[in-house]
Amino acid sequence: MRKISIHALLLTAALVLFAGCSNEKTNSPENTSGSSNPPAASPAPSDSSGNADKKDGAAQAITDPHSIAVMVNKQFSLPENYEPTDLVDPNVRFTFKEKIEKRKMRKEAAEALEKMFAGAEKDGVYLAGVSAYRSHKTQTAVFNRYVKKDGEERAKTYSAVPGHSEHETGLAIDVSGSDGKCAATDCFAGTKEAEWLAKHAPEYGFIIRYPEGKEAITGYKYEPWHIRYVGIDIAKNIAERNITLEEYFNAVPVSK
Repeated sequence: MRKISIHALLLTAALVLFAGCSNEKTNSPENTSGSSNPPAASPAPSDSSGNADKKDGAAQAITDPHSIAVMVNKQFSLPENYEPTDLVDPNVRFTFKEKIEKRKMRKEAAEALEKMFAGAEKDGVYLAGVSAYRSHKTQTAVFNRYVKKDGEERAKTYSAVPGHSEHETGLAIDVSGSDGKCAATDCFAGTKEAEWLAKHAPEYGFIIRYPEGKEAITGYKYEPWHIRYVGIDIAKNIAERNITLEEYFNAVPVSK
């Protein structure tokens, strides 16, 4: 009788243990909910205030317009009637004297721009702002002017459809040398100002938004003068990996 009791106890224990393992396997999908969804973009952005979205195969691009890492391109647009609430005039030189809209940037980006211009001067490079913020109305006028000049298809290679322009975020600015020569034109490439920006802009949180050789990804021609503020962590990561903001967020390809 003693031997039978021991065997019975052992059998009971084995059954209980097996049942526990079965329950653990059954519950594991619930414990890892979402495991079948596409993985978030890697690396995750340091600015977590934005909302993740998934559209046309893009994963986790930040669509919150208030985030400094907001994705704005041919695929992702700003909300209708969006206007930044913290626009200020950065204390830097511009190629014009008027106190007008295109001098403005969002406060954080403006402060970073001031530091970058000061850093450039220490290296003997004197930068000037050409065009920063544009309202939706202004971008509409700019785009329509280019369409009238070159046709819609060609205009879209260098100008954004209203609502899809980074200038409307208040986080982007076109930059030139202090003399204004080659401002927002192809001859800016190869200048000492362009070379300084390519090398040092990430130290201040800016990236060359439309780099050379990445036209098929960004959807725009090479613009060494167009810089975009995304914060130091993201900017350095993008520069070190020689990628675009689209690639950083795994938002490739963009729509044409």
